[in-house]
Amino acid sequence: MTIDFRTEPARYKHWKLSIDGNIATLAMDVDEQGGLVEGYELKLNSYDLGVDIELYDAIQRLRFCHPEVGAVVVTSAKERVFCSGANIYMLGGSTHSFKVNFCKFTNETRLYIEDASANSGLRFIAACKGTTAGGGYELALACDDIVLVDDGSSAVSFPETPLLAVLPGDGEQTAIVYDTGDLRIRKFESGTDRAAYAVDYNGHSVVIASCGAELEEAQLTEADQVLSCESVWPQTGPVFIFQDDPAG
Repeated sequence: MTIDFRTEPARYKHWKLSIDGNIATLAMDVDEQGGLVEGYELKLNSYDLGVDIELYDAIQRLRFCHPEVGAVVVTSAKERVFCSGANIYMLGGSTHSFKVNFCKFTNETRLYIEDASANSGLRFIAACKGTTAGGGYELALACDDIVLVDDGSSAVSFPETPLLAVLPGDGEQTAIVYDTGDLRIRKFESGTDRAAYAVDYNGHSVVIASCGAELEEAQLTEADQVLSCESVWPQTGPVFIFQDDPAG
């Protein structure tokens, strides 16, 4: 597949760029049917490489072609959502090399926002209305200031930092997503876009695998018990209860 990184505001499908004096507004309005390839829908202002190519172009144009602009408001043109992050179905259907390069380009695009602020005098303000989740909050974090509308429903969700090392379908990748010393939860990919979790507690290990997950032999032999679609789930046995309030 050949990807053309050349674009301009008149060709944007996912962003709306407007300039009023020294203030620019960059509104995210992702076309659900406008994915770079077929096979997924870009719902809830989720993004793929095509969305970020336009974002990169807009940042560079504002920085180098519009010296009159001093502030950029990054917001959403959709109701009740700012950005829900990278599109999971796009990631799940992509090759490992594409996912790696997609993440690199996405991270570098956010860094261009920070660099434009540090070295070109632009101030970026994230005006978040609605859901701001995962990679969407990473976009907001790249800005100088974040404003969240107080409407009783808008909220932010921090990126799942411990999970960023594991991309869907990469295989042979493991991330520790929870560790208190006594209890440790590991996530690993099976190579079939299906994850599995290993729960280690007091010297015992239980592997919980998604349907269709193909696990390595070592992942199976190290576990005391494996629970999957093919397993006969125990009717009795150890029960782990997690609660925030010990007195609750």
